[in-house]
Amino acid sequence: MSFFDRLKTAAAAEWRAYTRHPFTNALADGSLTEAAFRHYLVQDYLFLIEFARAYALAVYKSPKLADMREAAAGLSAILDVEMNLHVKLCAGWGLSPADLEQAPPAIEMLAYTRYVLDAGMRGDLLALKVALAPCVIGYAEIATRLAARPDALTATNPYRDWIAEYSGAPYQEVAAKAQAHLEALADLYATPAREAELIAIFKEATRLEADFWEMGWRVEKPVE
Repeated sequence: MSFFDRLKTAAAAEWRAYTRHPFTNALADGSLTEAAFRHYLVQDYLFLIEFARAYALAVYKSPKLADMREAAAGLSAILDVEMNLHVKLCAGWGLSPADLEQAPPAIEMLAYTRYVLDAGMRGDLLALKVALAPCVIGYAEIATRLAARPDALTATNPYRDWIAEYSGAPYQEVAAKAQAHLEALADLYATPAREAELIAIFKEATRLEADFWEMGWRVEKPVE
């Protein structure tokens, strides 16, 4: 079993709550309200800004030049590709990049990104990459599942561009490379004594990812 599979197995409940959240299913069948998706997307834009900082931290934490290049590629993917999708989708609502940057941050966004940055500051590159893995690799898994659903990518689904972006070959390649790099780091630095600590980081990061979906779902299904 690979290192990443061991992480997922140890965090099976958290992983399922995250990757099978009702918010994601509503994206696939197009039933999610625009208000819920808009709230999520604006917060995800702020989230990506902080994740870019995490990848910049990964460059600093990298013990080898190859690790630095891998982190730099991830940083470029966020700044030059992923954020552009958010700008494109939000432009349809009359929101400019400046509007997105000035949006009030949600507690869920702050909690998750602060946790990832703190894990990276306190630990080594492997600890940081474990904290990043639920997002980077998880989105690829979620989007692949959603894309296989009937009508998920048809013109009638308002969320087809989001699903297509993360299920498409370019992002799937980003996720595959991130997983391969995680495995290589684990081979070098994931001793049996450390595995429990790394599993704890992965579980918490996955739980915080699920909270991010839940944030959007509360807009969809407000508590009365």
